[in-house]
Amino acid sequence: MDTSTKHNGSRLAPIEASAWPALLGGAAAQLPELLPQIEALGVRRRIDAGASVLSRQLAATELVAVVEGVVGLGLQTSEGFQLERSVRAPQWLDLSSAWLGGSYAQDARALERATVLYLPVAPLRALMLGEPALQQGLMQALAQQVHRLTAATQELMHKGAEKRLAAWLLQHQRQHAVNGHALVQLNERKRDIAAQLAIAPETLSRMMRELKRKGLIEVQGYRVQLLDLPALQREAAAV
Repeated sequence: MDTSTKHNGSRLAPIEASAWPALLGGAAAQLPELLPQIEALGVRRRIDAGASVLSRQLAATELVAVVEGVVGLGLQTSEGFQLERSVRAPQWLDLSSAWLGGSYAQDARALERATVLYLPVAPLRALMLGEPALQQGLMQALAQQVHRLTAATQELMHKGAEKRLAAWLLQHQRQHAVNGHALVQLNERKRDIAAQLAIAPETLSRMMRELKRKGLIEVQGYRVQLLDLPALQREAAAV
């Protein structure tokens, strides 16, 4: 896939060093001299909010990662984009489809302005032949994706909606705090968050009110302050 013609944006500054450990695990520290070479194989594009990042209609020839911003994975239909989960940088969007051939497994759209790396698998495969650490790093990254998806499936099957919401809030908290409390910035629409949790938007609103009533959160517009992290963690961990 020619990303220079199929994705909007311009060539950008090099990827920040802090992003590579999230994409390659411990291999990033072992291969500092190789990282610029890996990056040079691909193309980074700035994608505007709402624009397409991946399509199931395209041949899967590249590994795709979001290195800045947030991208949603889901299904594009005639009625619009149905969000299944959001991916916050730095993280792989699709680390498997290009190895299998065929098309991408999911559609993807930028939920906010994002920078995306498209890494063609053919030259990367040649580079990996002489770099066992790179092979291990990509294998670990793929295993982490499988682990996260397995955990998400188990939550849907075995946890109630309020417990899934508590877990979602904990997963999306930002590093900085407001008034001493962790913060979640709601970048997605309410119906998109509800879709990720497999509930109706009305149910999401009701559960947010219930968590607020319990004193666990405070909602201010598109920001949610997590007032009692230990209680939320207990709520999310309960089966």
